[in-house]
Amino acid sequence: MAREAAIGELPQMVLVVGVAGSGKSTVGRLLAERLGWEYQDADAFHSEANRAKMAAGQALTDDDRGPWLEAIGEWMDRSIAAGRQAVVTCSALKRDYRDELLAGRHGVLLVYLHGSRALLRSRLAARDGHFFPADLLDSQLAVLQEPEPDEHPLVVEIDQPPEAAVAAVLSLMPGEPAVGAPPAGPDTDRAARVGASASPSLTGASWRLVRGDQSAAVVQLGGALRDYTVNGRPLLDGYSAGSAVTGGRGQLLVPWPNRVGDGRYRFDGRSLQLPLTEVEKGNAIHGLLRWALWQPLARTEDSVMLGTTLCPQPGYPFLLDVRVEYRLGPDGLSAAVHATNTGTGPAPYGAGQHPYLTVGTDLVDSAALTVPARYLLRTDNRGLPVGREPVDGTPYDFRTARPIGDLRLDTAFTGLDRAPDGRATVRLAHPSGLRGVDLWLGEGTRYVQVYTGDTLPEPERRRGVAVEAMSCPPDAFHSGTDLTVLQPGATHVLRWGLSPWGYA
Repeated sequence: MAREAAIGELPQMVLVVGVAGSGKSTVGRLLAERLGWEYQDADAFHSEANRAKMAAGQALTDDDRGPWLEAIGEWMDRSIAAGRQAVVTCSALKRDYRDELLAGRHGVLLVYLHGSRALLRSRLAARDGHFFPADLLDSQLAVLQEPEPDEHPLVVEIDQPPEAAVAAVLSLMPGEPAVGAPPAGPDTDRAARVGASASPSLTGASWRLVRGDQSAAVVQLGGALRDYTVNGRPLLDGYSAGSAVTGGRGQLLVPWPNRVGDGRYRFDGRSLQLPLTEVEKGNAIHGLLRWALWQPLARTEDSVMLGTTLCPQPGYPFLLDVRVEYRLGPDGLSAAVHATNTGTGPAPYGAGQHPYLTVGTDLVDSAALTVPARYLLRTDNRGLPVGREPVDGTPYDFRTARPIGDLRLDTAFTGLDRAPDGRATVRLAHPSGLRGVDLWLGEGTRYVQVYTGDTLPEPERRRGVAVEAMSCPPDAFHSGTDLTVLQPGATHVLRWGLSPWGYA
């Protein structure tokens, strides 16, 4: 099993793994060049029989790969014994293969290059003269066992140039400064080494993402999204650098969104009590990670991944590994929140995020809102659901765009109408109808909370519309409604994003 290198200490060796077409050889060679290390491609250890078999379109078996893995391991041992730092690339599709290469070899860092089937296939189709034919890709994906959290992999997406993938690996490596960053000194923390701002802040380090006319800022405190602009125009009612977070702006809501009444719930035969963080209403609100400092895991010019561990604690005696990735793409900003149960028993789980949208109006009243939902949740004066009802005939029917007016919204919606791609889209449009922003709700989203900020302090009141992607309704820990139960080793994913229009 892989072992993480000590903070501030470079690993002895980097093992780059992934299926054919993921760019292992290119990324591995570039990485070795950047580090000034030795490089070796595991393909060099294949027997002529293995090469001929693959060239004929036949997938290798475990028996075929056994001697190959043994030869790679022997080369790794010779390099380590000689004190040579090196980068080695190997498909290592199965967990057993990686365990064989990593067991007993301390100081070896595992890097996994991840990409979609379509991207991998297109890369293989464009490759000429390689012994591995594109038709064998499906056989590799069929046996692939992606690295698990206990292997401590550094996961890098391949939908970027090889140089950017290498920069992401370098940003992750202990002891290695990010591209363009000053050398790490004894007082330089990991956040600074992955391109974070170094100045003191009430929200910790921050990362600025840029792609074309888009710009976004992510902060270490709570892994929150601080701002998002297109052509210099803000699409989020966020906050300035150096300011404190108010109103939950951009915060991640894990392991539950919204409220848990009285903070009490039963799970797996136990009665549990959460701290009451909305004291005036007697609720536990918005999870346990809003005020934690998240650590950077990967960084490119237009993306950043942060992570943290939610340790067992009073009211939530469960262990989760949580990560969030923000990425700017051609269509806007996307966010993906992954939570993996790394404990030994099942864990209750829900997730959400709390951005405030703006289209540049002083107040939200004149902005046009569209919410493609058939039902709303009625709540009591503590914000806890007391029933579900159709939006038909109510002031809360926003299936057709209309101005918000003076309507006070702090409302959860469900029964979301989705497009063929599986996304539901909430739209906030400028009164002119010429520009706006869409917040799409993807994988893992079953509810959306819309809040016009009427209970915020006066300077912030009704300045933006919070549109909160949620996996479950308020009070799900108590009611059990659409609550996710994460089994050991299982992962939940919540995806949402922002698509601006009319700002070109």
